[in-house]
Amino acid sequence: MSQPTLEGGFVDAPRDAAQAFRACMSAMARPGRVETLYGAAPPAPLSPAAGALFLTLCDADTPVHLAGAHDCDAVRSWLAFHTGAPLTDDRAEAAFAVGTWAALLPLADYPVGSARYPDRSATLVVEAGTLDTATGARLTGPGIDGHARLALPDAGALSANHALYPRGLDFFFAAGDRVTAVPRATNVEDT
Repeated sequence: MSQPTLEGGFVDAPRDAAQAFRACMSAMARPGRVETLYGAAPPAPLSPAAGALFLTLCDADTPVHLAGAHDCDAVRSWLAFHTGAPLTDDRAEAAFAVGTWAALLPLADYPVGSARYPDRSATLVVEAGTLDTATGARLTGPGIDGHARLALPDAGALSANHALYPRGLDFFFAAGDRVTAVPRATNVEDT
């Protein structure tokens, strides 16, 4: 196994994972709020925030789909070593997926759960490059006091996803060591 594969995980795994888990859950509970994730140094093109998400939320029972440039040997090896998560080329089997917005499309390929089991859906980690909370779509719903703003690649697609609630996809948007979330319960209005 190469040296880069062995490196880049949490240094103090219990403490770092607990802090990252708290930040992930805070981002999901407060849509549009940006959190910082520390401790992961994954291989490119996986951002530190996305790496920390996978170290925290994935294990041998969470199939991961790597989309576009993220489907490379370095990322595959790093995820396998640090999380044990099985990788899948079939988007319909993915519990998690990561890539740019364009690489993750079409969203209809991912599981959205069922009326009986809405939790059997995918979480998409979108490598966004930047997170702009000053402008963009208007977010309302659980966890948001009034409304929040977030620049999104396709507000219409996230609005259509919300219409499936309680089914639907959950989204994390990652940029560098920062992350925000738009869960399926969030109403997204293009402004």
